[in-house]
Amino acid sequence: MILTKAQYDEIAQCLVSVPPTRQSLRKLKQRFPSQSQATLLSIFSQEYQKHIKRTHAKHHTSEAIESYYQRYLNGVEENGAAPVLLELANEVEYAPSLMARIILERFLQEHEEAPPSKSVINSMLRDPSQIPDGVLANQVYQCIVNDCCYGPLVDCIKHAIGHEHEVLLRDLLLEKNLSFLDEDQLRARGYDKTPDFILQVPVAVEGHIIHWIESKASFGDECSHHAYLHDQFWSYWNRLCSKADSDPLKLVGTSWVFAVPLPGHQSHTTWQFPTGKPSKDDRSRDDRVISSTRGGDWGRGVL
Repeated sequence: MILTKAQYDEIAQCLVSVPPTRQSLRKLKQRFPSQSQATLLSIFSQEYQKHIKRTHAKHHTSEAIESYYQRYLNGVEENGAAPVLLELANEVEYAPSLMARIILERFLQEHEEAPPSKSVINSMLRDPSQIPDGVLANQVYQCIVNDCCYGPLVDCIKHAIGHEHEVLLRDLLLEKNLSFLDEDQLRARGYDKTPDFILQVPVAVEGHIIHWIESKASFGDECSHHAYLHDQFWSYWNRLCSKADSDPLKLVGTSWVFAVPLPGHQSHTTWQFPTGKPSKDDRSRDDRVISSTRGGDWGRGVL
């Protein structure tokens, strides 16, 4: 299905006024019933992460940390079974998992002789039963399982989805009898930063030469597009594509893809891996189009 830039902006604007809870996601689905749950969740998660990055510093001042810790202590003293940390995180509009990390670090600083290492903190967040205080362990657990954007549980889900899409893409390449090298094979050959697949024999798709494929199982808004360009795609192009190629960069989207014009490349490319043909209207060259695709559906990219 096609999601226009105007529709995306409407969804993003709606998210400004809602807390990052599953209840908010249900309300979002009710307001935008034509959009899939997966698309809304991905947009929801990315917009919330932008909010967290903007407000992260104010939650990590010494004054804020002490205030949160005292409120936690007072809350559990009054009722240790109540979701004190979760309610505190929602009240101050901070991710529950990140609030749990703040309180856990502060607790360990008070009760341990040496400052806790990052690995110890991460291990306790992944397995709250390791936390020496039972009440705090329960509070941290409630934050982890109720956080739909951050935390070890979300990280595990994201990793599983990303791996699933890579497996699907590999199967599609094999089905099409295309010769390729995957990330593990490329690392064994000494590559440090690699796309998901390099095609050993480049292929032409609608007049464009495809050298490599990168799969992203997330909604590709303009911000993430430019971040991926800076962190990954330009280095791939510099090393893996011939300078003579008129269209050096090709991106296959196996999830949600945002079509925006990229610096120095104005042409659009559509692709099919492997099923579903876009209609004639869908093939329009409108720069304002966002594609919302899943698995084997067709996607749209910009070069």
